[in-house]
Amino acid sequence: MKKVVLFLAFGLLLGNVVSAQTALKLGWINSAELLQAMPEKAKADSDVAKYARSFQDQIDIMMKDYQTKGQDYQAKEKTMTDAMKEVRMKEIQDLQNRIQSIQESAQEKLQTKKQDAYSPILDKADKAIKFVAKEKSYDYIFDQSQGMLLFGKEGDNILPLVKAHLGIK
Repeated sequence: MKKVVLFLAFGLLLGNVVSAQTALKLGWINSAELLQAMPEKAKADSDVAKYARSFQDQIDIMMKDYQTKGQDYQAKEKTMTDAMKEVRMKEIQDLQNRIQSIQESAQEKLQTKKQDAYSPILDKADKAIKFVAKEKSYDYIFDQSQGMLLFGKEGDNILPLVKAHLGIK
């Protein structure tokens, strides 16, 4: 008799768990596709590329100067005194160090610029996803672009709803 009661209790518990799982409403989105469709991203990409070009132009000028000084040193090395060679080598090494320093600084500043440019876009997308999820009563939304979803029914893709909310075609 205990086995029958235990079996019935387990059956009811399992039934409740299964019905609770089927009550969840799951959705998915490809956030990379959403971000690519947002018009603000194109402007941010352009701004970041323009910012990067300004650093690259400066570095290119310094590299040409470095090459010119190196070639000049090699051409005149045999006629220079030891003291003059030392001065020129120090000058070339200092220029090389400045180029390296500017490259490192440019990388850091470019990373900061990217974060500043994309942060409002990511916030806007996040708010739109949360708005649509709440409006359509989704319990969970998975991001397919992050590899967090192995299967998703086409009907549960909320990308069209989020795009419509943002006014994107």
